[in-house]
Amino acid sequence: MPRRGKKYLTALSKIDRIKKYSFEEAVKLALENAYAKFDETVEVAVVLGVDPRHADQMVRGSVVLPHGTGKVARVLVFAKGEKAKEALEAGADFVGDEDLIKKIQEENWLEFDKVIATPDLMGQVSRLGKILGPRGLMPSAKTGTVTFEVAKAVRDIKAGKVDFKVDRAGVLHAPVGKVSFGQKKILENLCALFEAILKAKPASAKGQYIKGITLSTTMGPGIKVDINDLRNLLHKYSGD
Repeated sequence: MPRRGKKYLTALSKIDRIKKYSFEEAVKLALENAYAKFDETVEVAVVLGVDPRHADQMVRGSVVLPHGTGKVARVLVFAKGEKAKEALEAGADFVGDEDLIKKIQEENWLEFDKVIATPDLMGQVSRLGKILGPRGLMPSAKTGTVTFEVAKAVRDIKAGKVDFKVDRAGVLHAPVGKVSFGQKKILENLCALFEAILKAKPASAKGQYIKGITLSTTMGPGIKVDINDLRNLLHKYSGD
């Protein structure tokens, strides 16, 4: 067990480790007990009733959070010709094809947060699988990052698009904003995320789909959320 600082222990003492809070209570607690000098990220961990070892039970997708993540991602686009021009006009930070592939391969250059590629270049981009894959940066059609609609893809990411994917243990992690956002914006982001997670439920998944939810800030302790309050969150904070 790692040793915890006084501020962490103080925050922990204000949380009932057995109780499962409503979303509103959990967000309020998380924000009130954030103690770092920087603007902490608010994160959610969702335990899903799926077995990711089976391809037909893999849960992954993406969602543009209504209030973004609080971080403007640096976007690299593999495209050429007119599509490269579209990407630049949409706000991409880096655009190229073989030149950028070579730079990543030879210099291990990774000064970007998201990668988009047009389908015609995926043959070349696939050579970067061992570099980009482990870092979660490999473009994928399932998350909308392999597309000819590069301008839309760039704008979505800049607006706060979040990609999510269940890990081997059946847990999905995602950021839902910054402490400075305040309670209402965090709750609206959570609502959008859970709508996307529910939409991504595999047809082969049987039994209870969402089995556990924990909310936390970057430096703070986890706060258990009552999954029975999910319907209330979706009803009250949906943008529809």
